[in-house]
Amino acid sequence: MEFRKVTAIIRPERLKAVEDALRKLNVPGVSITRVKGFGEYANFFKSDWLCTHIRVEIITGKAHADKTVTSIMDAAHTGIEGDGIITVSPVESVYHILTREKCEKVPY
Repeated sequence: MEFRKVTAIIRPERLKAVEDALRKLNVPGVSITRVKGFGEYANFFKSDWLCTHIRVEIITGKAHADKTVTSIMDAAHTGIEGDGIITVSPVESVYHILTREKCEKVPY
């Protein structure tokens, strides 16, 4: 099984919509972290230019990565600068800590 890690940096106010979209896809797990930073969009009204965003991370199979990305984009899009980014990276291995076994498939 080929795994992918989908990482999205989104606006905090779009988190609920993204969570709902991922539930509709039956994504079995997601990690969410509050992050600060700047990229193409920077908050020039603050001395450090940093903006608060949300990082959403999902490990999924290669076959579901594009569908996951599309769902996140649809839910997170506002059309305003600072909407965020999504990256998809290959994952070499996934292990369950509880069983100490290497995962051969993802439920989604």
